Amino acid sequence: MRADERFDEMLEARELKSQEARSPEKRTVLSRALHRAFDIWGLSADDRLILLGYAKDNRVALGKLAQGKPLAATQDSLDRASHVLGIWKSLQLLYPYNADFRNAWMRSRNRAFGNHTPVEMVRAYGLPGLVIVRGVLDMMRG
Repeated sequence: MRADERFDEMLEARELKSQEARSPEKRTVLSRALHRAFDIWGLSADDRLILLGYAKDNRVALGKLAQGKPLAATQDSLDRASHVLGIWKSLQLLYPYNADFRNAWMRSRNRAFGNHTPVEMVRAYGLPGLVIVRGVLDMMRG
């Protein structure tokens, strides 16, 4: 399966009703998609933990994600996954021909965030920071 097909599947999972998204199968798709997005974006383990809302010493959770185990069924985890995948989708739509820029965007300083990176916004503000990052991209899309 190509990466684009996998992300299309993941985006479909993001749009499912919350009960359907809580199934182990769908959470496994989300887990794999998040892991792949984090790899493509070149995020460190600390950055991944921040985006997922996990404690910075919770390497076990990252290991489970890397193994393709289902994402936690908590509302916080599902909300964060939805926002991360929304960010992924927006970057794909905004920069379809510039993969290098798109893939570095989460780690790059941005004037929209006071010259901070999107990951730094999430580190500073938690889930609301993730919502802000996604919102900026959504506004850019129009």
